[in-house]
Amino acid sequence: MRHLISLAQVGPDNLAELVQTSLDFATKRNGNGRPLSGKIVGLYFRGTSTRTRTAFTAGAIRLGAEVVTYGPMDLQIATGETVRDTGRVLSSFLDALVVRTNGSAGEMADLAAQDRMAVINAMSENEHPTQAVADLVTISEALGGLQDTHVLYVGEGNNSAAALALAVAMTPGMRLTVVTPEGYGLPYATLAEVDKFAQLTGAVVEQHHDIAHAPAGVDVVYATRWQTMGVPKADPDWKEKFKPFSITEPLMARVSKASGTIFLHDLPAVRGDDVMDEVLDGPQSLAFRQAEHKMTSAMAVLSWCIGNGAGH
Repeated sequence: MRHLISLAQVGPDNLAELVQTSLDFATKRNGNGRPLSGKIVGLYFRGTSTRTRTAFTAGAIRLGAEVVTYGPMDLQIATGETVRDTGRVLSSFLDALVVRTNGSAGEMADLAAQDRMAVINAMSENEHPTQAVADLVTISEALGGLQDTHVLYVGEGNNSAAALALAVAMTPGMRLTVVTPEGYGLPYATLAEVDKFAQLTGAVVEQHHDIAHAPAGVDVVYATRWQTMGVPKADPDWKEKFKPFSITEPLMARVSKASGTIFLHDLPAVRGDDVMDEVLDGPQSLAFRQAEHKMTSAMAVLSWCIGNGAGH
């Protein structure tokens, strides 16, 4: 049994195994049999979800596990029971609990304060680790590997960006350039964690705030929704700061390489804001294949946490 609350817990070797396992599952959608038969996976989502919740549900079923779902008001946490006590109780019944919250990962750490049930971060305020696995899988599948790939991330330094930065920093030969509006970049603590891994692997992660100086000749352009989980921003004029960071056809033409550059988006997209229709629906876009890999990455993570999959 293993928890996956942050990619920092996984480390470079196991991340590479998760990516490979996910790629393997992409060609064997039934999970090569039913390796999690007899396991029970709980899904506790305190926020909305289309892709991640469905991906973990479908992935667990394909692996042979049974699934129990909880909404934001279904557990006694809503009436005052401590998160730690709830985790201790659920660990008597479940093999894994997949959690989504708009809050910090502290709640997940409390749920993980037992040694019987794996806790998996399906997105918290500061990181979306399973999304980053799906991202690397999509890039590797499309480009034939991850070595020497340069990813340009444009938008807010949100939880998806944080997970992507950690994942790139753990992958030898990868490069990530993060370009965000001033005041909306990756937090210092995240960059410090990223730098620790980058020094070990030789990967490069850099951040700046001038879209006019976005690098040309990148392999991947990546965008996310400007309002993560639809949470409003404090600045009433925030959208004006983001408009120059919209992914348009001219921007794609300026930064793409002649041999081919792919476009990724973790979805949901706000068409006309973070990305234009002609990009999201265009020939460079693999955003919907990326969404499909949320299931293969969920299967890899479940296998790593409670089965005999990657890392065991």
